[in-house]
Amino acid sequence: MPAGKQKIIDISGVKIGNNLPLTLIAGPCVIESEKAALLAAEKLVKISEGLKIGLVYKSSYDKANRSSISSFRGIGIKRGLTILKKVKKRFGIPVISDVHNEMEIPEAGEALDIIQIPAFLCRQTDILTAAAKTGKVVNVKKGQFMAPGDMKRVVEKISDSGNNRIMLTERGTTFGYNNLVTDFRSLPIMRRFGYPVIFDATHSVQLPGAKGDSSGGDREYVIPLARAAVAVGTAGVFLEVHQDPDKAPCDGPNMIKLKELPKLIEELIAIDRLTKKL
Repeated sequence: MPAGKQKIIDISGVKIGNNLPLTLIAGPCVIESEKAALLAAEKLVKISEGLKIGLVYKSSYDKANRSSISSFRGIGIKRGLTILKKVKKRFGIPVISDVHNEMEIPEAGEALDIIQIPAFLCRQTDILTAAAKTGKVVNVKKGQFMAPGDMKRVVEKISDSGNNRIMLTERGTTFGYNNLVTDFRSLPIMRRFGYPVIFDATHSVQLPGAKGDSSGGDREYVIPLARAAVAVGTAGVFLEVHQDPDKAPCDGPNMIKLKELPKLIEELIAIDRLTKKL
């Protein structure tokens, strides 16, 4: 990407770019059932249409990186992708989910608009190049162990494989045991590579493994961190939401209640307009 030039990603009319109006990537952490996924998508579409913000629906068919072998992982790739296809067809919105190895990617690439590479896999060359070769948008979460400047090598692995439809996501940096902090310098640093940068506000408040057999989280900090990221400047905000996070089977402590989302998005849109002078 030429210095100073910013890539715009267009996915079925949803345009994502560092200098464009904010995009929302949202949904439950994991797909629990078809009914729950469609209900969440319906509510998110109403919110996004009411506030005139671009929406990408996110939910995982599998969560391979769990604290315990007994942790809920999801409903699996076949059922999960079938449900995400239904969400996409019924509501006409792009969908995104995580992949965990190269073998999943051909099947996932058929269903997903955006293939997401989890943070712990962001340096894995084979999975990055396999995702790139699908031609789909590839969203890479910056590893908790990675300096933002080092993500340039990640970008090169994908672009050198023939795919320039790239997004990068900040999701916090390991700070001691069972804790993450957000270094907001990472947003402008990664923007220099020319691709859309997303801020994951919910995983940035995660406390990995803090409960012993599961991760904890500080949900109360999602809103201030999201506000701060949008004030610094970001192409989009990633928020995992749930009807009742305290009863969610996965990542409940860092998800926000769906009913709280409209007020937060209103605030973020206002901040985004000031930041980008829209």
